[in-house]
Amino acid sequence: MASTKALLKAVNEAIKQQKWDSTIESAGEVIEKDAKNYQAHIFLAFALDKKGKLEEAEAAYTAAASLKPADAQVWQGLIKLCQRQGNKKLKQYQNAVLKLAEIYRDANEMYKCQEAVDRFIDHARAQGERLQYAEALDLILPGSPIYPALEGRVPNPAKTYETQAQIIETEEKKRINTLIGERRTRIGARINEVTLEVKREVYSHSFLAQLYQNIIDWSSDDEIRRNYEEKLIQYCYERLVAWPPGEVKDREVERVRKLSNDMVIIKHPFKFAWDIAINWQNNKEIWEWDVNILRQYCLFFPDSDLSKVIMGFLTSAVSPFPKEASQQQEASKTGAPEEESEDDEEGGVSTTYVPVTEEDRLLTMTEGISGVESLFAFRLMGEYNQYLEEYESNAELMRRALAHLKSERAKTGLGFRATEDAFSLYLGTALVFYQTPRHHQEAKSLFDGVLAHDPLSTPALIGVGLIYEEEEEYDEAIDFLERALKRAPDNLHVRAEAAWVKALKGDFDNGAAELEACIPLLTKKGQTINKELLSQTQYRLGFCIWNADTSKAARKNRKGAYAYFLESLKNNLNYAPAFTSLGIYYADYAKDKKRARKCFQKAVELSPSEVESAERLARSFADDGDWDRVELVAQRVVDSGKVKPPPGSKRKGISWPVSALGVAELNKQDYNKAIVSFQAALRISPNDYHSWVGLGESYHGSGRYIAAGKAIINAQKLEEAGDPSITGETWFTKFILADVKRELGDFDDAISLYRQVITDRPDEGGVAIALMQTLVDNAASSLERGFFGKAIDLAKEMLDFATRAPTAIVETFNFWKAVGDACSIFSSIQAGIADFPTEAVRRLVGGDDAAPEFQVMRDIDGVGTDIVQTAGIFPKDETVGVDLTKVIQATILAHKRAIHVCSEDVHAHAVAYYNLGWAEYRAHGCLPQAIRKKSTRYLKAAMACFKRAIELEAGNSEFWNALGVVTSEINPSVAQHSFVRSLHLNERGAHTWTNLGTLALLQNDLTFANEAFTRAQSADPDHAHAWLGQAFVALLVGNPKEARLLFTHAIDIAESSSVSPRRHYSVSIFDHLLVSPSGQPVTLLIQPILALKQLQALNPHDLAYGHLAGLFEERADQGEQSVATLQRVCAAVEAEYEVTESAEALKHFAIAKADLARCYLATGAFDKAIEAGEFAIQLSSDDGGESELTAEERRKVRLGGHVTMGLAHYYTKEVDEAVTLFEAALGESNGDPDTACILAQVLWATGTSEARERAREVLFEVIENAPHHVQSVLLLGVIALLDEDEESLEAVVQELQSLRASDEGVTPSEQSQLGEILRAIAALDGKEDVPKGEGVLVGASQAQTDTMSYPYLPHGWSELAALGGSEAEGAAEMALRVAQKGVPPRGDLGAEDLAGAYAGTGRVVDAQTAIMVAPWERSGWVALGQAVKG
Repeated sequence: MASTKALLKAVNEAIKQQKWDSTIESAGEVIEKDAKNYQAHIFLAFALDKKGKLEEAEAAYTAAASLKPADAQVWQGLIKLCQRQGNKKLKQYQNAVLKLAEIYRDANEMYKCQEAVDRFIDHARAQGERLQYAEALDLILPGSPIYPALEGRVPNPAKTYETQAQIIETEEKKRINTLIGERRTRIGARINEVTLEVKREVYSHSFLAQLYQNIIDWSSDDEIRRNYEEKLIQYCYERLVAWPPGEVKDREVERVRKLSNDMVIIKHPFKFAWDIAINWQNNKEIWEWDVNILRQYCLFFPDSDLSKVIMGFLTSAVSPFPKEASQQQEASKTGAPEEESEDDEEGGVSTTYVPVTEEDRLLTMTEGISGVESLFAFRLMGEYNQYLEEYESNAELMRRALAHLKSERAKTGLGFRATEDAFSLYLGTALVFYQTPRHHQEAKSLFDGVLAHDPLSTPALIGVGLIYEEEEEYDEAIDFLERALKRAPDNLHVRAEAAWVKALKGDFDNGAAELEACIPLLTKKGQTINKELLSQTQYRLGFCIWNADTSKAARKNRKGAYAYFLESLKNNLNYAPAFTSLGIYYADYAKDKKRARKCFQKAVELSPSEVESAERLARSFADDGDWDRVELVAQRVVDSGKVKPPPGSKRKGISWPVSALGVAELNKQDYNKAIVSFQAALRISPNDYHSWVGLGESYHGSGRYIAAGKAIINAQKLEEAGDPSITGETWFTKFILADVKRELGDFDDAISLYRQVITDRPDEGGVAIALMQTLVDNAASSLERGFFGKAIDLAKEMLDFATRAPTAIVETFNFWKAVGDACSIFSSIQAGIADFPTEAVRRLVGGDDAAPEFQVMRDIDGVGTDIVQTAGIFPKDETVGVDLTKVIQATILAHKRAIHVCSEDVHAHAVAYYNLGWAEYRAHGCLPQAIRKKSTRYLKAAMACFKRAIELEAGNSEFWNALGVVTSEINPSVAQHSFVRSLHLNERGAHTWTNLGTLALLQNDLTFANEAFTRAQSADPDHAHAWLGQAFVALLVGNPKEARLLFTHAIDIAESSSVSPRRHYSVSIFDHLLVSPSGQPVTLLIQPILALKQLQALNPHDLAYGHLAGLFEERADQGEQSVATLQRVCAAVEAEYEVTESAEALKHFAIAKADLARCYLATGAFDKAIEAGEFAIQLSSDDGGESELTAEERRKVRLGGHVTMGLAHYYTKEVDEAVTLFEAALGESNGDPDTACILAQVLWATGTSEARERAREVLFEVIENAPHHVQSVLLLGVIALLDEDEESLEAVVQELQSLRASDEGVTPSEQSQLGEILRAIAALDGKEDVPKGEGVLVGASQAQTDTMSYPYLPHGWSELAALGGSEAEGAAEMALRVAQKGVPPRGDLGAEDLAGAYAGTGRVVDAQTAIMVAPWERSGWVALGQAVKG
């Protein structure tokens, strides 16, 4: 004990000397000896505090406090320690202060107690955070242990609670905003969800509501108390909204409801509480609300929107509450709050507005409901709108109300079942009558929802009954209405409706009796008469009487149904069904159409649901052609919703309004809208015949022809089915279908349909014109596709029909245009001119040459009716054939007549002049070439016509283009201006660009021409003449290969009637054949032959191209055809020469005879060949030094004649004559190598030694002059082989090897012949070793040499395969492979070469292929025979 005291004394001395380490050490030693030594703990804590070891010091003080908790020293030390740490130990500070205060309290040292608390409060205010300060204030509040001792010494608790509330309000708002800002940026976060989550988190730890309640409890200031009551209810409402559904939310709901009702009870004018108290009531009927509370609400908040709705409703007739004489009196009776009393004392008055009239009331309530979201306001407004029958407004309002109800239910968790039922009933009732029956399905679902939990709901029963009534399900309607009537037997509306349903069911007698019983009840004295219901009942009674006796006398009786209809209108002049019935009466029985129309019009104005009135009115307007009014009436019916029945309804839809809309839009040529309307009509009534027809016509007008055809076919199916609803004639469907077929290019079917219509309606002008135009279009199409005979037949048929056409269409533009176009077919296909129906045209044109219609341009072109009407024989020397002249002038006269008949129509007049201009230009083009070189009267007339067309319509690009065409050769500057003007109007005109390029070609401007043709190709890649022009450019710049490709493409895309591509393509191919090696594929000749045949049909007088056709046929081995063609050419040229004796004709005749002789030779007609050859030689003789032929032409004619005659004599066994002629030919040709080879072969064939020697001499002369002439070297090789002349063979082999190594001038077939000769020479010389036992392999080295020299040719491979051996099969396969790659277009191998390669494989399938490739080739047949055998 003594040692402990000594140590404590040492500790005390160390403290005095501020030796803190010694103090700590000594105090520790004391505690080790005596752990419960209080003084040692105090000294240790003090020293640690001085050393800054605050945590250890706090622990020491805490240990000391546990030893002597009632000693103030330890708490004072602990307080000092906490003060030094600012706000870090504020909680420990508060606990220490509380202990110290309790010690002072127990010691009755109240001053020290208060001082310690005040210091702590000041420290918390200065050093702590706001929430710490608020928590520190708990020390001086009633909940604190020392509050009773300090009461009266500290501020009033209300003030302290208010301070805490302000701090916590601010901090909670700050925390909420901070957390929302942090969490809203998370992926997938939604601001509403984040807000609720944060508020729930904050509110779950908040005691602000308790603070508000404490303020209310402790405050003696009524204003502060009311203020915090308002804050409390708002805060509780916010907590309510934040909580999810559950027990907590339910508790919050009850708390908010209690707080609100308490405020209402004490009449505190806090609008938020009153709104909750009123809106949260879930009453089934409106009368269950406390009317006094509603009136007080209006007094307290007269300017609020809800107040306007309540006041309007309370003063209306529909209000179930008792009326007051004066709102001010009621306020004085019920007592107003003090604030109001004070206002009254100061002379103030209530600002509550009380509407007097219905208009003011509706305006006030509408203004109120537009700015408020209140369940009670929606309910009052729904009831009032239903009373006023404002169904459209009510439907919109109730949808808004239900949306708001859903939102309130989510916020509060309240069910609001009765309120929801009320909204559903209001909405369902509105939907029953608004745009009936469009919304019936929705309305029924609403009523069913109410009846599901309230089967006796009278409004729901009535609503379902009305829906069934509208859906024509009368049994169900009666059932529901009678059930409703049992619930409300005094409801006259339900009684009248039930009686009406019976009448609609067909029970007119019972319906009339029940309706008649309702009328006295409706007109009973002492009650307000519902005139609307009375008018409706009287009308329905009249309807029953009208249908009960349908005799004409009964319906005409003015004391029957008619009287009730009038009485109905007297009571309600706006009742539309009564006007409908009166209109039917006037229309069908009184025969007063004027009154009937007025009644129908009034009915439709009042109600678009009056379908019968609308239909009759629309038909009346349609009969007058007033389609705008038809559209107006039909649109009103469509908008009413009566057209389309709801899903599941038994009621049939009404298609005529939608169909009428389609007809009106069709008449306005608004085809897309018409299509939509007709489609809608057909969805309602799929068998509506007229809608199918209208749909087809609309599709046709919009250019959708395939769809139009399908629609018309559907309409015709209804015709075939004998649908009784089809009224009127049905020919129109055939007519529309024919138009569709015509637009699709199916002219034959269209013509057939037009004929069917014409047969039944011969005087239908529109059909006749359509038939004529279709015949002409078909003829033009046939002309373009190359069906020239069909085109001629169709043109004849059209002209024949024109003579029998209805007289009404004769004086129309389209009639004469069709006639002119039909006549022009004959000038295009001149081979068919003999079939021109001259008599029919004479009847059409007439014989009055002085008629004014034929004087158009007559002073320029001189065309009248004289030539067309003349039946005599014209002189043979007429420049243009008589028939062609008639065709041309008939075309011109028809277009002149068209100009005359359309003089009133500026556009048609311009087009007519345009058509006449092309007819005149066509006449100019049919003149002989010599005449066309200068300006003719036809060309001048064409220019005048096009200028006149431009004067009438200067904005038409085609007119300017035409003027440019006709002036191209006469005045290029005018032509250029015209083309440029046309392109300015239509930059995409491909034909105009082509014409401009052609003009540039004529002026030798190749660069600009190429650019123009390129622009034309860009505008229309299928415009053949653009490619043709570019081909000319290629020719002029020296690129014939590209030109030939362009000519080929042009003819591929050109129409069959296009002459220029066929001419120039054929010429280009022939020029190519002249410079190409022999053996070109026959496929190259097919298209030119077809093109030239078409040219001969279009213009049989063009002898040059007929001659060219004969040459092509000769090269295609069509001997008989070529002979026939050239015979016609020779006959025509001979006839021309006999008439004109022109040198050109004689020249042509000589060339044609030489070609004909060659063709005779090819067909085996040797005598005719000799005769024709002699004739050609005679014509080409140059005895007088002058000849029509040029030197080159004369040489070719005479050479050909001599060679042909020589071969003919040879084949007729006249060898000497043949040799003589070949000698002459050789002299004529100046030693031509090919001619020399033929002469050598003939000489060798004679068999005499002299002739054979002469043959050798001829061939040696050829080789001297042309060392690389393959045929002569080959012939020398054959002769040397036959003579076995080794010296000659050596020279020949050397020359053959030289030719084999050369690629120039040696064709693949000649390479094959070279190989054969070399192999034969090698076999003769015995240079091949033939091993025993391996067969005879003659010429193997030569075959290998061929394959090495020309591996891309099949001949060497084929010979190698033919030699046999192990490599034979591979060689045969290689021969086939290279042959397949060497045929056109990749190579020049012929069909024979490919067939030989196929035959060499030894397979059956390849042998068959060889026969298919070249059936005339022997190798394929041999290979097939060998394969079959073995």
